[in-house]
Amino acid sequence: MGQNSTRKHPRLTGCMILSNVQILEALDSGRLGIDPHPGRDISNRPYNTSAVDLRLAPNLSIPLPGPINIRLDQKYDKAFAARNSERHDLITKGPFELEPHKFILGRTLESVSFPTTGEGPFYAARIEGRSGAARNGLLVHFTAPTIHAGFYGPITLEIINLGCNAISLHANDYICQLIIEQLSGRPEDAPNQFRGQKEPTG
Repeated sequence: MGQNSTRKHPRLTGCMILSNVQILEALDSGRLGIDPHPGRDISNRPYNTSAVDLRLAPNLSIPLPGPINIRLDQKYDKAFAARNSERHDLITKGPFELEPHKFILGRTLESVSFPTTGEGPFYAARIEGRSGAARNGLLVHFTAPTIHAGFYGPITLEIINLGCNAISLHANDYICQLIIEQLSGRPEDAPNQFRGQKEPTG
């Protein structure tokens, strides 16, 4: 018998990115929630080897110029954002043509949840764009990719077109990918003003 035949692999104790197999295991255990469930066929879309694709919900929010200057030392004003935005429903109004250098807010069709109760393991995630869309200039998050442990709800997408051509957005388009990471320990709960959000503006 070879020297390495009985050697056990060490358990990972630091942060790690989940594979598609581990994503499905986390969903089955209830330590991760994605609703609607992305399905069990990990060899097919929406799974990649280390991510799961999420879709665009119908309701978009198009910010309008407001009467004030935004200050970063003040809490995000959800009521102001809602009052100073136009709504566009991709089902009733049809696709939205996102012109170059235009900024809008969307959200994922799927709601996610990252419980911080129980024995763990505990997870957080990053939302990232998809390569094909990115090569056409589409950004789906604007420096805010982190989905913290304890978060639940749909994910707001800060969408901007940095390309040269308009991009047509449709309901249920696969628009982003969720990369899930295991925490190295138990987190202590912290306030999050966007937890449980239902609209793109929070």
